[in-house]
Amino acid sequence: MTTPNWDDWQFLLGEWVGEGGGVPGQGGGLQVFQLDLQKQVMLRKNHVNFPATPERPAFTHDDLTVIYPDPSGAMRAIYFDNEGHVTPYTVSASKDAIVMISNPEPNAPRFRTTFLKGKNGTLINRFELTPPGDPDAFQMYVEGTSKKK
Repeated sequence: MTTPNWDDWQFLLGEWVGEGGGVPGQGGGLQVFQLDLQKQVMLRKNHVNFPATPERPAFTHDDLTVIYPDPSGAMRAIYFDNEGHVTPYTVSASKDAIVMISNPEPNAPRFRTTFLKGKNGTLINRFELTPPGDPDAFQMYVEGTSKKK
């Protein structure tokens, strides 16, 4: 088995402290990207705290993404979170952007997660989704900027 080429992913590696906002509200947290299993996979662990608002109590969101090559060499990812979501993704990478898109399913939303290399060593995270039944109508749900710790 050959080791995947992680060259385009190097800008992600490390610990990132971030803040962002969107439908769930303003939040801050930490995400970590690291190679694991002798560089066969990349792990992303994410922890975000959302403060209380007049409409809802404070809450925490935790998720884990495992990025890996499938048998053909195409990059895939699988996402898990503390709300019970499990989402498989197809992944594309360039030196400045990583884009993960879920497969369309009938009558279900579709998801797109993007990590962009920002200015001055920042990382921009975007999470978009579509309305059920409209698999290409992505709408911003959460966006945030992180700085390397």
